[in-house]
Amino acid sequence: MATIDLVYFNAGGGHLAAARALDETIRRQRRPWNVRLVNLFEILDPNGLFERTTGMKPETYYNARLASGWTIGLGRELRVLQALIRLCRGALVARLTSHWRATRPDLVVSLVPNFNRVMHDALARARPSATYATVLTDFADFPPHFWIEPGTSQHLVCGTARAVEQARAAGCDPRRVHATSGMIVRPEFYRASPFDRDAAMRRLGLDPARPTGIVMFGGHGSRAMRVVAARLRDRQLVLVCGHNAALAERLRAARATAPRVVVGFTPEVRDLMRVADYFIGKPGPGSISEALQVGLPVIVVRNAWTMPQERYNAEWIEANGVGRVLDSFRPVRAAVDALIARIDEYRGRIATIRNVAVFEVTGILARLLADAAASGAPVAGERHEPAAPVRIGSAA
Repeated sequence: MATIDLVYFNAGGGHLAAARALDETIRRQRRPWNVRLVNLFEILDPNGLFERTTGMKPETYYNARLASGWTIGLGRELRVLQALIRLCRGALVARLTSHWRATRPDLVVSLVPNFNRVMHDALARARPSATYATVLTDFADFPPHFWIEPGTSQHLVCGTARAVEQARAAGCDPRRVHATSGMIVRPEFYRASPFDRDAAMRRLGLDPARPTGIVMFGGHGSRAMRVVAARLRDRQLVLVCGHNAALAERLRAARATAPRVVVGFTPEVRDLMRVADYFIGKPGPGSISEALQVGLPVIVVRNAWTMPQERYNAEWIEANGVGRVLDSFRPVRAAVDALIARIDEYRGRIATIRNVAVFEVTGILARLLADAAASGAPVAGERHEPAAPVRIGSAA
């Protein structure tokens, strides 16, 4: 039985959500694999030195920045992080090499950026017969050394045409670049189930006759939600604050002249989206993809505070005509009015997008394992190509 490590960290970007979605899909498909979810930070810092030194976990710092909305320096901090990774490369590779020698995976699937060179090289040392693949959980790369690492035997699974183009332009072997039809979305978003929208809205205290927006900014919310709520006081809203209880309390206390519901962390995101007509939030790949899967046009902001790896997402929204991109949330009221006036046009374009990436990725992984077995297990650190490429789905 092949052993697959799905490597994630829990610092925004839907890395953990993507790992869980793949794990669930693999189990439901009854693939003959031993799948392990691996938190990268727990391998690199098993004794919690970072937390003891700084008072917080690495992901806690990142998520706090997102919730505060103060992300303008993240691009610079990203480059500092990459420099630190290069500086500590030897120690990081040694730790990962020791881990993979002990745990012996056949396939390592990275769902994280920045660390792919280190993880690839460690696997090549520890398990020369194993295969290394990276599944981008962003619409595009933010080079250099973010997702794509040229000059390695890294397989790249790309959810957009832009990411495929970036991989090829970087000199990656086309036979190691695999296209899917979008980002990984949780399997629950594909399950057919009866849903009485009007009844669900009444249970939430909402009016089924009024257009409804859902406002989401990831698992920890954002203070930008207060701006949106204030400018849409007379619009019916579902405000999802995630783990940010303080934000939820402030929004519940805010004045409004239309029905609204404020929700904390919930596993019922799909059903909350199904009561809405449009989505407002940050241009995160997971949120955009989930909203489109439910049929919701999106309203997002792109400006200096937008995380650098998410700026292309706004371009993609405009190019595909599936929502509106603003410079700030100040004109959000006019944007909602314009979107509602043409809601059928937006829904028609969204209906042409068929994203089944979570199922395509498991097919790609199966092919990589089969190719490795058929070719006598290619050495992970060498330019030994698989027997044939796998090209599944299309990239929008």
